[in-house]
Amino acid sequence: MAEYTLDVTTGSMTHAGTFDNMYVTLIGTEGESERINLTNFGLDDKTGKVGTYSVTSLLSLGCLLFLKLERDPFHESPEEDWFCSKIVVRTPEEDEIIFPCYTWLSRGETVWLRGGREQMEAELKLKGLINSTEHWKSFEAMKGVSWFKKSPLSEYVSEHWKDDDFFGYQFLNGVNPFVIQRCSKLPANFAITEEMVKPFLANGSSLTAEMEKGNIFITDYKIMEGLPTRVIDGKTATVTAALCLLYLNPEKKLLPIAIQLGQQPSEENLIFLPSDLESDWLLAKIFVRNADVIHNELISHYLRTHLLAEVFTIATLRNLPMIHPLHKLLIPHYQHTLHTNILGRALLFGSGRRLEKISIESHGQIELLRRGLSQTTYASLCPHENLAARGLESIPNFYYRDDALRLWNIINSFVKAIVPYYYPSDSEVSADFELQEWVNEIFYYGFLRNVDSGIPSSFQTVEELIKFVTMVIFTSSCQHAAVNIGQFDFLGWIPNGPMSLNHAPPTTKGQSSMETILATLPNKSSAGLSMAILWQLSSKYEDFVPLGTYPEQRFDEPAALQMIKDFQAKLSSLSVAITKRNADLELPYINMNPTKIENSITI
Repeated sequence: MAEYTLDVTTGSMTHAGTFDNMYVTLIGTEGESERINLTNFGLDDKTGKVGTYSVTSLLSLGCLLFLKLERDPFHESPEEDWFCSKIVVRTPEEDEIIFPCYTWLSRGETVWLRGGREQMEAELKLKGLINSTEHWKSFEAMKGVSWFKKSPLSEYVSEHWKDDDFFGYQFLNGVNPFVIQRCSKLPANFAITEEMVKPFLANGSSLTAEMEKGNIFITDYKIMEGLPTRVIDGKTATVTAALCLLYLNPEKKLLPIAIQLGQQPSEENLIFLPSDLESDWLLAKIFVRNADVIHNELISHYLRTHLLAEVFTIATLRNLPMIHPLHKLLIPHYQHTLHTNILGRALLFGSGRRLEKISIESHGQIELLRRGLSQTTYASLCPHENLAARGLESIPNFYYRDDALRLWNIINSFVKAIVPYYYPSDSEVSADFELQEWVNEIFYYGFLRNVDSGIPSSFQTVEELIKFVTMVIFTSSCQHAAVNIGQFDFLGWIPNGPMSLNHAPPTTKGQSSMETILATLPNKSSAGLSMAILWQLSSKYEDFVPLGTYPEQRFDEPAALQMIKDFQAKLSSLSVAITKRNADLELPYINMNPTKIENSITI
């Protein structure tokens, strides 16, 4: 018999307890337990109580995946909601797994909880990766770590991560398509000459000519400059404020042609080229990937989706009553966002937390977020304006752009229909005190009253309101999907997405080797932790709610309900079109398929 011990914590707020029957089922990789009635062991209505219970199974359930928690729909006691804070499960293997809940359960309600430590971490423990300071002996050894979430894309990445065309492809269709921009003039601090890059351009062409044609692009990580880094395993980690120049060749492939691993040119800050020693060029690309991964996790992902959505959520709850049409429209796009962010901060940030293995130390992470916020503008949150500002309107094979623009237009069309239904004139917008307080609070607290951000502090017209609401919905659903869905697929292969590097950039050429690269990459413990984090962030919950789905019918006007149906129909048509396009692609782009996009940020 395998015995699992459960500590069930009731919330400490008033009336959080219940006398109702509660049922728990544990689900693991090797099976699931019987449905156990917790009240058989004396669950009562005391707030803050921790009840200890036992669940037995004939055999071990393997690595625990989920905990299913159900409340009896037919109990005879007076109906009151129960607030479950968390359930801690101790397994027969002596692992302790926390299943956060922090949710009120109504009678008859069922929730699926995912553990703070899941099967990926259990597997890493079995593979000897947890707490291991050893470095990888070979890239083949890395492939020997079996993953629960293998996919054709993750396997493609592990096979093609060294390829220049795949390196360039990721700036357009990876998890961070927000740094690359067209380059019409080289930055003064990027010490490239025509002679350096001419061998990598079309025959007879020049860098100047290719810039005039619009075929040269750049990624600049100046935002990383001077950030304090960690000491990991006795070595100072490194993150570079890299510059990378890319060329759209006649075959329409985007290829890197020069990399400078620092903002200030010098004899030691070399320009790396595709003609360099293979390991030198690969090492330079790895430093760029490291900067890009950190930029994605902290700025594109955490700051510009999670934290902005939290600001939108709090402002809505504080200023728009439940009967307000904007509350009804937006609240489904905030489902679980506060819970996710609070839990994320508890698990990821601070001393001893999971992001302690990232190159930048905690104060540096805060500084990077501060810099990122100062550069976040209203235009940068609206894809039409953002892509135009970066000169990316016509670059081929840019599937993020194509899908993002179509999604924005569909959302905007929906908002254009529903907002004027409740605000037929500009005067009704300007006269809505609650609405004005809502946007002012977002401007004041979310963007720290930064007028240069372009974020409005008030609305005067229906058109202004439509654009802003479109941005809020797009950010809280589509933009998060773009930076989140593919994380494990693209970054789970550690050489393609290292969160930390153990050595400084090379200051000479011709001295590196593949052994140098392995020593520079994260050790087994850091790599394993990164894989576990990315696996969690990319996972899909059982209660996934796709974009445009509104399980709680908050609107009852027939016109509004028809608008929602029209919105859903357009999303469905786009999904069909994306699926058809992807069928002809070697590497399908799925991150912005409406069926993959969640209505809100829940992970």
